[in-house]
Amino acid sequence: MTARDGQGRSAASSWSRRGVLAGLVGAPVLLLAACNDTKSADNGAGTGTTGAGGSDGSGGTGSGSGQPTASATSTPSPKTSVAVITVTPADGTTAAGFSDPVRVAVAGGTLTSVKVADSTGKALAGALSDDGTVWTSAASPASGTKYTVTAAAVDKDKLEADANAVFTTATPANTFVGYFTPEDGSVVGVGMPVSINFSKPVTDRKAVQQAITVVAEPGVEIVGHWFSSTRLDFRPQQYWAKGTKVTVKLRLKDVQGAKGVYGTQSKDVRFTVGRAQTSVADLATKKLTVTTDGQVSAVYAISGGSPEFRTWGGKMVITEQYQQTRMNSQTVGLGSEYDIPDVPHAQRLSTSGTFIHGNYWSPASTFGSQNTSHGCVGLRDVKGGEDANADGYKFFKSSMIGDVVEVTNSGDKTVVPSNGLNGWNMAWADWKAGSAV
Repeated sequence: MTARDGQGRSAASSWSRRGVLAGLVGAPVLLLAACNDTKSADNGAGTGTTGAGGSDGSGGTGSGSGQPTASATSTPSPKTSVAVITVTPADGTTAAGFSDPVRVAVAGGTLTSVKVADSTGKALAGALSDDGTVWTSAASPASGTKYTVTAAAVDKDKLEADANAVFTTATPANTFVGYFTPEDGSVVGVGMPVSINFSKPVTDRKAVQQAITVVAEPGVEIVGHWFSSTRLDFRPQQYWAKGTKVTVKLRLKDVQGAKGVYGTQSKDVRFTVGRAQTSVADLATKKLTVTTDGQVSAVYAISGGSPEFRTWGGKMVITEQYQQTRMNSQTVGLGSEYDIPDVPHAQRLSTSGTFIHGNYWSPASTFGSQNTSHGCVGLRDVKGGEDANADGYKFFKSSMIGDVVEVTNSGDKTVVPSNGLNGWNMAWADWKAGSAV
């Protein structure tokens, strides 16, 4: 409590305004207590402090010391969340594995948000467990890529915890690629399959085939067939319909094709099927009949393989076209039988060397009457291939890669389906049996 001076003023009331301001700045907690005490003194003259004052006006006999006092108070420490977040791969990892998904888990709480994104901002999709404690990415991270993870969680008291992590995945030392046919953006014939040749043998055929999707518009069933550990072809049961749009989705990046060997590609390849044209080369009648969009568009006299060098039978797809090329018998194991440097209008039908091409060196009377070649199908043509009226010229100009030429009555066995893009010579059930999925 405060004592009064001889003039009847309290000591508290004699403070200067400057002193009060200084007290406000220097010790706000103490001044607040002093002001409260002063107010108590002014109002409590003759009564003392609450619960201890007298009634004689002299200040009473209470226990106050005559000086303002402040009660001590303590500020509680902020509470910390007990939730603990763990990121796998761990923060700072520089050669993280890329075969397993990213995992974010929390102990002592539940996750409220998780984001995993690469340096371009592309996020990895993922799913949260039913109890909210584990988030797992839907796919594994890409190899050779830096990722940033941000995650938040709350504990049972709704106190929030967060975590941030950065890791970089390893780059595989041993890789493979798939070389595909046809080319992106091409227009092809109705017999063109999708053929993929791998740079290294594939032992996990299922994993690799699952990473390749072929879809068509209008829709049709498309099935893959493994011809070997390095070749996978796709086709429908029948030839493509005219105008079909086909998309090949290669998702081979980081797919393990063999132990320690990973794919590198992630891209789409699109091609369109043009007009529907197929041809039948009947070596008994020695005629080539061309059908375009359901109508016979041309009939040409031809000459096929001689009895000594018969032409393969069966359905063969045009895979390459040359205005002019050299043909040397040594390249097909026939010694020095021939070497023609300027064969016009040559179109490849098999890997082993079967072509349908223009022929200027045989007499015109040969075509339509005799089979005299070393296994190819020939049409009358001229040296240099500049005659637009020549059969070889006209058939070449009407053809495109992916057209089918079917050889009948050749006297030889059917071409092996893997010899060129000639899987059409395999029954559909046998084709499907070669799928790994």
